[in-house]
Amino acid sequence: MPLVQISVAEGRDPETLRACLQAVHNAVRESLGVRDESIRVLLTEVSPSLWSSGGVTLAER
Repeated sequence: MPLVQISVAEGRDPETLRACLQAVHNAVRESLGVRDESIRVLLTEVSPSLWSSGGVTLAER
């Protein structure tokens, strides 16, 4: 059972997030040849104030 975990900064609209989930699901199905029912995709939205790179949060950029 493949499990894909994705973290993104908050702020995208629901349609964009749904499209991402579907695209990842399709990529896993096509690349691994597994049944739709066995694929799990978990998308977590993170507050920009809790995500940093190079010591600076996304909110501070």
